[in-house]
Amino acid sequence: MQIDSTTFRDLSIFHTEEASSVFHRLDFTRTNAGRENLYRYFKTPHDRLEEIEATQSMLRHLSQHLNDWPENVTNGTLLVIEKFLDYHLDPLPASTDPINAWLYRIGNGPDYALAQYSIGHLADLVTGMRKLTDLLDQEGIPARLKIVISDIKRLLHHATVKRLALRPAGQPFGVQETVAYARFFYHDFRQQTLALIQSYGQLDAWYSMALANEKLGLSFPEFVRSEDPLIDARGLFHLLLPSPVPYDVRMDPDTNFMFLTGANMAGKSTFIKSVGIAVFLAHLGMGVPARGMRLTLFEGILSNIQVMDDIIRGESYFFNEVQRIRHTVERISDGRRWLVLIDELFKGTNIQDAMKCSATVIRGLIRIRKALFILSTHLYEIGEELKPFPNICFRYFETGVVDDQLVFSYQLRDGISQDRIGYLILKREKVTDLLERL
Repeated sequence: MQIDSTTFRDLSIFHTEEASSVFHRLDFTRTNAGRENLYRYFKTPHDRLEEIEATQSMLRHLSQHLNDWPENVTNGTLLVIEKFLDYHLDPLPASTDPINAWLYRIGNGPDYALAQYSIGHLADLVTGMRKLTDLLDQEGIPARLKIVISDIKRLLHHATVKRLALRPAGQPFGVQETVAYARFFYHDFRQQTLALIQSYGQLDAWYSMALANEKLGLSFPEFVRSEDPLIDARGLFHLLLPSPVPYDVRMDPDTNFMFLTGANMAGKSTFIKSVGIAVFLAHLGMGVPARGMRLTLFEGILSNIQVMDDIIRGESYFFNEVQRIRHTVERISDGRRWLVLIDELFKGTNIQDAMKCSATVIRGLIRIRKALFILSTHLYEIGEELKPFPNICFRYFETGVVDDQLVFSYQLRDGISQDRIGYLILKREKVTDLLERL
């Protein structure tokens, strides 16, 4: 699936503030290696249905073993091992007989201490990896997971590694054992050890995805094999909200353009992002924040939500909006299925100009039936001239007023909003009072 940096930012997939980041919300990895793998998966969502279904199958398998995940391998363990392998040790003796081992301990005290400390962590790594293979290698294991498990088992099959993996926990290492194991892992098994760490990073990332599904109540979507685009979600909610209100939404070629209206704070932007995040997660092979969801494979997601001025290049807000729309039209003209999300089109110009530009763009976009569009706007007036087009559906978020206070239901309704509450907000926030006292 194609997603550019603008869409990643608009959907808050990655954000410097953890509370505003989808990635951080779903990150249950235990190690840096796992987090790096998870980040890479998020940057490259699948573009083939077979890959998505394979990931779903793997996460279902892992979800059966979340409570039995071994505790031996920690982030500290992996950091110690990587430091040991990168450290410039004094040369270890080629022969690790007792005399040479003791001479190394006496003559290279600091390096010996590092080796002794690291061997304990190496024992934790190989023990934990052996437990993982015993836990996950079952009949009918998904093919993608089986490849990783087979690679781990091959690395653990070495006689020295097997001996270390079966060593009783907490049993101290003698001087000769320490030097022998240090030489083996530092010289003979260095690349294989790094490969074990990389394999654990893969498993840790998949473990995190499976655990996120369980902890956040995500459900696996069903992908429909069809040339026509489809999104059919029940109980869809925004992943980052503490108490989200769910939506039901369906879009297909007969209603592939949603004209969304409503007051500020009514929920338009949240809804748009909810749809985009759900489609993105579905293409990762993860569960989605919905009670149930059916959709087709999409070529990509394009958004126009948080366009900004470029002061350095001297480009205005409106110019960047136009450039983003141009880029969108060029991309989605390939006849493939795209999801296009637009929030408040042409905010960077006056209302009359914005209405003319918006109507022109919408009349052009609705001719592209292989894409699904959600466009929110405050320009309610242009909705009337768009009603003759059969593939536009009109939805709005209603706003009520009780005792001069705004009340939001956050529910989608059929039609076009007629709310005009800007002056009410101005009055409620005492701005009018302040102005009168000037």
